[in-house]
Amino acid sequence: MAGITDLPPSASGMRIGLFGGSFNPIHDGHVLVMEETLRRLGLDALWVLVTPGNPLKNHNELQPLDQRVRAAREKIADPRIRVTGFEAAHGFTYTFETLHFLADTMPDRKFVWIMGADSLAGFHRWERWRDIARTMPLAVYVRPGVSTRALVSKAAIAMSRSRIDEDQAGCLADRIPPAWVFLRGRQSSLSSSAIRTGKQPL
Repeated sequence: MAGITDLPPSASGMRIGLFGGSFNPIHDGHVLVMEETLRRLGLDALWVLVTPGNPLKNHNELQPLDQRVRAAREKIADPRIRVTGFEAAHGFTYTFETLHFLADTMPDRKFVWIMGADSLAGFHRWERWRDIARTMPLAVYVRPGVSTRALVSKAAIAMSRSRIDEDQAGCLADRIPPAWVFLRGRQSSLSSSAIRTGKQPL
């Protein structure tokens, strides 16, 4: 098995989705988003980037990185989906650092950053969020109860001219950023925080 902080193997020209988060713990809702974006975006692979810790969240209940990476690897069956905690090895704290590194070191790969609609709603609070949007295309996946708020958020309005129609999602990886799409589809009401408090089953 690959090391906890190893980057997954890849080749020139591959279309690779990047799905980051704490995954504390990973659940079926995360896997649903992975499966849907792999299919809808026409990706060759999807890398699950398990973060050392979200700077916008409390870390008191955060499980160790190696436990979260191993749990994610055990839950995911699709061989196109690979899990890594590589950000920790580089000391990355913010998403823009991760995306700049990957874009600079692998310019011949076609990366897409994937996030939930709840993240888009607060995207303007992310460190250098405009740089993220200029670094690679973004795919935003619907989340229950937040779609309307997400689509009128500060970031969504600022990026409105670079949004593409949902029926063009399959070519998003080929677009020159800024470019983003909002994907509607199957949804899950599961949340990691509710699972940790025992309000939802795994």
